[in-house]
Amino acid sequence: MAIIKSGNPTFKNVFEKVGPATDTSQAMTVNGAIGKTGILLALVAFGAIITWNMFSSLAYSGLVMSLFWVGLVGAFIMSLVIVFKKTTAPYLSPVYAVLEGFALGAISVIANSYYPGIVLQAISLTFVVTTIMLLLYRFRIIRATKKFAAVIFVATASIAVFYLVSIVLSYFFNITSPAYAATPLGIGISVFIVIIAALNLIMDFAFIEEGAEYQAPKFMEWYGAFGLMVTLVWLYIEILRLLMKIAASSR
Repeated sequence: MAIIKSGNPTFKNVFEKVGPATDTSQAMTVNGAIGKTGILLALVAFGAIITWNMFSSLAYSGLVMSLFWVGLVGAFIMSLVIVFKKTTAPYLSPVYAVLEGFALGAISVIANSYYPGIVLQAISLTFVVTTIMLLLYRFRIIRATKKFAAVIFVATASIAVFYLVSIVLSYFFNITSPAYAATPLGIGISVFIVIIAALNLIMDFAFIEEGAEYQAPKFMEWYGAFGLMVTLVWLYIEILRLLMKIAASSR
């Protein structure tokens, strides 16, 4: 069976390495991956609510940024372990989700303090975009072909390099990229990045579906849910960033 290589960096030649399940009753299923994605989403929301409530409390508001860094660094470490040791996904993915929630909660509550209501808009748009991409994939309006995967992978890698260069220029040379400004150029770049993030969902859906067809081991349901969560978090952050630019430009 030909396995589609995903544009998501967590989905690279995975099935060939793990092999099929020895017991078909313990094989990966689409419904199983969907259920575990729901669990991870709930845990992200749980972590975010903790940070959000801390920001609202005078006694703990000063700890929000500390929790942000704990969440950011912790989630990054967890993701590396999961990517390089797939069998840890059932145990570490929930930890990753809570830590990611801490970081997202801090980002969200700060953004909402500048632009009240913007977080709800970003969450709603993330849900709408995800639903649209799922329908486009389900009815094969967009197909996860190898050519499509290659284009999305290159675009995603280019965005990662762009962010890395921007961080280096900002940190070491105090040069801020115009892409971060609330200008037509900055907004246009954000729109492009949101589109690429959304298209990565197509590859994630394809990965989960093909994993079920390949009868990958049961733990791959957690790995598939983890990979989908990575894309959803990225999509939410980029939509939030885009909305903030639009709101700033209208002031």
